[in-house]
Amino acid sequence: MKKIVKGLIFASSLAAVAMFFPSCGQSYNTIKKMQRLEEGVENPTKIDELRDAIAKYDKRAIDLATTQAQEGVWWKILGTRYLDEQEYGKAYECFQQAVEIYPNNANLYFYLAVCAGYISHTKEDWNAMADGTAAVVKQRYLRASETAYLRAIAINPNYYRALYGLGVLYVFELNESEKAIPYLEQYMNVQIKDTDGMFVLARAYYENMEFDKAVALYDRIIEINPNAEKVAQAEANKKKVLDAQYSN
Repeated sequence: MKKIVKGLIFASSLAAVAMFFPSCGQSYNTIKKMQRLEEGVENPTKIDELRDAIAKYDKRAIDLATTQAQEGVWWKILGTRYLDEQEYGKAYECFQQAVEIYPNNANLYFYLAVCAGYISHTKEDWNAMADGTAAVVKQRYLRASETAYLRAIAINPNYYRALYGLGVLYVFELNESEKAIPYLEQYMNVQIKDTDGMFVLARAYYENMEFDKAVALYDRIIEINPNAEKVAQAEANKKKVLDAQYSN
């Protein structure tokens, strides 16, 4: 299932940058162009360039609202750069900055949730903590991931990546599979043929002793026949569910 979670993280695509910008008149565009030339900030792409652009726009701006919009875009881009480089803590901080500017952007909360989930597994100094602190911090990040997923879904109830991510979090990380079921069922309403989602939902059904529903999902996976490996796994899981059902 780790493979499934990993696929979730990197399946996400960036939204078009243009959507963040308000419309401006020609005169204002001319002023902004002059400002960019004066400040030496044009189209930053590298991490150092993005940080430099953010700092310059933070110090000197003609129009605050538009400047904040520009900063929000750069914080998001910088966050995705760090995410690509697996620097999850730095990415998390960037998306926190971006969400301050765009508090109703479901994508940003999704990225926050993804980063928090990764941080819960990759904090390098946790293994050195023998006093139980590591478990506390890990749980804090898992709950931060939960909160961010829930916020993304509150903004967009059919945001299927967040629905799936939250389901995986509840089933495999927080051991609260009963909470996962409504979100995964909603996910399957949107992604009706996604067998990865079926596997996770079937696991949630199994853990909550809804054996008939789990068997039906495994049968559905076998019927869809995505590949030999998944069919074999579905058949093995179905047998396990039936054995559990008959023993109760």
